[in-house]
Amino acid sequence: MVPTDQVAEKQACEEPRQGHELKSWRCLVFYLCFFGFMAQLRPGESFITPHLLNNFTIEQVTNEIIPVLPYSHLAVLVPIFLLTDYLRYKPILVLQCLSFVCVWLLLLLGNSVLHMQLMEVFYSITMAARIAYSSYIFSLVRPSRYQRMASYSRAAVLLGVFTSSVLGQVLWEKVSIVTLNYISLGFVIFSLGLSLFLKRPKHSLFFNRSALVDRALPCELDQMHPGPGRPEPGKLERVLNTCRNSFLVCMLSELVENLRQPQLRLWCLWWVFNSAGYYLIVYYAHVLWGTGRKLNYNGAVDAASTLLSAITSFSAGFVKIRWARWSKLVIAGVIAIQAGLVFCMYLVQDIWVLYVTYVLFRGTYQFLVPIATFQIASSLSKELCALVFGINTFLATALKTVITLVVSDKRGLGLKVENQFCIYSVYFMVLSGIYFVRAVLDGVRHCRRGRHQPLPLPQELSPLETSAQVLSVQDGGLGGLQPSAPQLLSEDGVEDSEASLRADAKA
Repeated sequence: MVPTDQVAEKQACEEPRQGHELKSWRCLVFYLCFFGFMAQLRPGESFITPHLLNNFTIEQVTNEIIPVLPYSHLAVLVPIFLLTDYLRYKPILVLQCLSFVCVWLLLLLGNSVLHMQLMEVFYSITMAARIAYSSYIFSLVRPSRYQRMASYSRAAVLLGVFTSSVLGQVLWEKVSIVTLNYISLGFVIFSLGLSLFLKRPKHSLFFNRSALVDRALPCELDQMHPGPGRPEPGKLERVLNTCRNSFLVCMLSELVENLRQPQLRLWCLWWVFNSAGYYLIVYYAHVLWGTGRKLNYNGAVDAASTLLSAITSFSAGFVKIRWARWSKLVIAGVIAIQAGLVFCMYLVQDIWVLYVTYVLFRGTYQFLVPIATFQIASSLSKELCALVFGINTFLATALKTVITLVVSDKRGLGLKVENQFCIYSVYFMVLSGIYFVRAVLDGVRHCRRGRHQPLPLPQELSPLETSAQVLSVQDGGLGGLQPSAPQLLSEDGVEDSEASLRADAKA
């Protein structure tokens, strides 16, 4: 039993410490959010394409300059991903700000296609380095504050993008595009100065793991204590054991095991194929708007699309359906809407219709992003989740690069931007058709199983089966949790129950 005076003394010592920690936490949150907001203030970004079209032909912009972006993005993505963790985030954030400075210097001083292609290379570095900020914020706070930190930082970034687009549109009406680029250069130089004062974390997710996480591997313990009757392994065997039990190899083997889950495969494939098409539309939409039109509301459209994307992402969190059963149908419907919007961009030449369809297109994509994020992350560890999203991004970038090489590049078909949108609409139609056919087949399979294999009578159920069926009915269907009646379960139903149980266990 601890004396009362000792308890009071201990509490008195802890109160200043907690107050200092709370103050430090608030200062950290404010600075990180302020940096995230200021790093997005680039009012000239919405008008880069009009700047290019004023100085180069539309064929040069479409078939020579913009295709460099996906090529260079694919080349730098993996090195940036690895260096972000190895260098503990802050150097990559500084590199991102330096690359933005180079982008606007080349826009202001460059006067050739080669200069603009180099500008696209630096811009691809900034795209690949975006992972550094989202990973950095989680390395500095305790897990109990992850959710709050994620919401604060996400709000700061979206507010920065929205403010930048609105400011760019306002300034576009009052100043020249060169002056707008100088203002953007000033903002990115200021964000570069802010990045130099960011706190560098001591640990990272993969290469710089803490001592509590990075414990001795079994093979290392065996080498220290081989045990009686077991010979000490040779040098080659020790190297092979070390490789076999390394952290990355263990994660890859666990990833292969997790890919057997149908829902994980489904949403990963959606991420790869839909993201590739989405970014191709984003790359070339401004070129489509600038073909022979003097009206320019790029900043206002980017602001509206950002606002709608934030609203749809937020509303996706309130959608309550059985995703294991209806996910394919929902994905097919959303992609069908995207296909119709892209085909409308190809078919209709009115600039206001192009603006509206672009805003709606971005909103539909952002609606499924948080759902896919949860479905992928719900059954994975934090380290494995980061690896999966990294692989998805790489595969989407690779697919986007292949499509660009075939459709856009002058070494491929070199199509005009209008014809490219026709190809992209067909791409989304095919994706929607595949998901719709899969949804119909799953529905037919579910109906056949429910018709030919009825539920057992209630008196024949064991207590475990009875409780499982009650949980299943409460979950909204007859195929949720029935361990002794697997014939009633579809493959997706099993996975949905397991994923929800894992998510509840993590919570």
